[in-house]
Formats: sequence, structure tokens, C-alpha cells
Amino acid sequence: MAGLDAFGIALQRGDGATPTEAFVSIANVTSVSGPEIEREAYDVTAHDSPDGWREFIGGLKDGGEVSVEVNYDPRVHDDLVADFDDSAPRNYKMVFPGTLGSWAFAALLTGFSQESPVDDKLSAELTLKVSGKPTITPGS
Repeated sequence: MAGLDAFGIALQRGDGATPTEAFVSIANVTSVSGPEIEREAYDVTAHDSPDGWREFIGGLKDGGEVSVEVNYDPRVHDDLVADFDDSAPRNYKMVFPGTLGSWAFAALLTGFSQESPVDDKLSAELTLKVSGKPTITPGS
């Protein structure tokens, strides 16, 4: 199978409402990377490990980070900067194009960096630290 077109991915931000939370797409997203999930491996090698090979068991898991690049518009994106002051994670969804599925996760905004070059567009990069286990909904 050939690769899949990433065009049309949507990164959505939850409004925190209960019992039904509404999600709104973050405008002008140009690139999304992550979550970079990883797992620790604990070395349990002992003097009687078979044939002198190291042995490991699975440890704690980490949802990693999500990096988001946007065509920055302060009128649209500065509400995201306000999330930096919030110590509670906010819900997000990364919805893949068509019927490819989605990832849902809670995250803290841990970084916001904007760039204003003299000869290019306004841009910004957001860093989200995933808190807890992402929920993966497979596509069809």
C-alpha cells in the first residue's frame, strides 16, 4: 500500500463543558507531530539471566508531546496562549482525514513560540504535554 495523504488533519480543542464537551478545530494548522508515546524499560538482569543476556520488563508509559505549527493570527490563536496559565489539562482530539480515525488526549500547553520575520508569514509553534493515556479510535 502506498502512503496516505495527511492533508485535512484537524487538531481540535475541547471547551471543558460537561456532560457533553464540544470540540472546535484550531485554525490554520500547518503541521502536527506526535503524540510521541514511549515506555520505560526496567533492567531486571540478574547473575543467573540465561546465557548472559540482559532482561527487561515494561515500566511506566508516557504520552509524550504534541507539536503544532500554525499560520499565526493573534486574533485567533491568543486564546490558546491563555491555556498556558491553566494548570489543569485540557482535552484535545487529532482527527485524521476521511475515515482514518482519531486520537484523543488530555494535555497541558507547555510552550508557545511565535515568529515574525521581515520576509515571511507570522507563524507559531505550540507544544502540548500529554497527560494520561491517549485514546486511539481506529479508522475504517
